[in-house]
Amino acid sequence: MERATSTVVVGGGSWGTALANHLAIKGEPTTIWAREPEVVEGVNTERENPIFLPDVTLDDSLSATGDLKRSIREAEVIVSSVPTQHVRAVWSGVADVVPAEALIVTVSKGIEIDTLATPSAILADVLGQGAASRIVALSGPSFAREVAARHPTAVVAAGADADRTRLVQELFSSEVFRVYTSPDVTGAELGGALKNVIALAAGVVEGLRYGHNTMAALMTRGLAEISRLGVALGGDPFTFAGLSGMGDLILTCTGGLSRNRTVGVELGRGRSLHEVEAEMNMVAEGVKTTKAVKQLSESVGIEMPICDQVYAVLYEDKPVADVARDLMVRPLTGRPDAGASRRTIVGVRTCAESARGSRLRAVGGVEFGPGDGSDDAVAADAGGGLEGDDGGAGGGVEGGVGGAGVVAELGEALFEFEDGGAG
Repeated sequence: MERATSTVVVGGGSWGTALANHLAIKGEPTTIWAREPEVVEGVNTERENPIFLPDVTLDDSLSATGDLKRSIREAEVIVSSVPTQHVRAVWSGVADVVPAEALIVTVSKGIEIDTLATPSAILADVLGQGAASRIVALSGPSFAREVAARHPTAVVAAGADADRTRLVQELFSSEVFRVYTSPDVTGAELGGALKNVIALAAGVVEGLRYGHNTMAALMTRGLAEISRLGVALGGDPFTFAGLSGMGDLILTCTGGLSRNRTVGVELGRGRSLHEVEAEMNMVAEGVKTTKAVKQLSESVGIEMPICDQVYAVLYEDKPVADVARDLMVRPLTGRPDAGASRRTIVGVRTCAESARGSRLRAVGGVEFGPGDGSDDAVAADAGGGLEGDDGGAGGGVEGGVGGAGVVAELGEALFEFEDGGAG
């Protein structure tokens, strides 16, 4: 963006604080709204969020407020960083003062239990007709504390309106924070929500002291489950091989800063969910999301064995020691190891055989080309345009000169199977 943009971050948790501080460092006038007076006071006087992001010094220009209505009246960009189950309540209270042209960026990762809606769908419902086109979801592998420490991070901005999505890309991108774009809001949000359920299972694996074999199998089959449900609900299969799918899954299943993984570890050690949650001051979204995933998968007839087992542990008091055995002794199907549907990958072989220098359009308008280094070639994460750099390794699944064949191989390995199978 050519000029500074007035931004309000709704939610003073660790992620909202880290993003607000990131924007403030970039020189964007940024205010955090927080419900907790201690957070407001800490940000404004001590340059720290003492509850949710302690020991991180915040930029001097960052401010905080407890008055949400007043803060958003003149905002040009509003970032929603409220836990998913509270998005509707918080935004319903201020919908009448949200500026009609304000760009809304949602960074929550979850599914509302009562409605099975993603955060962007909740916001569109609350804000009314026409709001969907100005909502952009920002998702991907990004621990708040590492962003606050300015560790290089890459995420994806997904929006229905390409111009607004590009504005979000420009607003957040910096020398340590790279943003790719995608039109696949559904896939990006589902990837971010569903990986939290698999991360709970990954924590259980760690708590039970299983090894790398088990973790690798869990993550791979977990990605297959995420892809199946995501495609059934309208997501682009390539999105789940990108930052908001595979990328976020890897981070959340393996990183010690993951709240969902931490809950799973404690469950694996024999503690109850009530005991674990009582000690946490931040929300592990996967716990509630598991309920929604159970309902969603049953409503569309998609088998999700791992997610079903997580649900049984959380809500049916199933002993964690029984989970691995029950997953391993399920009836053998004879289906290929895979993810989405054979129908979704039609046309990739054609791209793989394309001549050097050509640009062919394949599944859902995804382009593969020579990668001339232009903005168009490097703007998109898997799902809204695969990157066109020659042999590059930027966003997610990339095609370019000599690269489309690799995409075809990945397409066959990750996505193809006989329709409806759980593997």
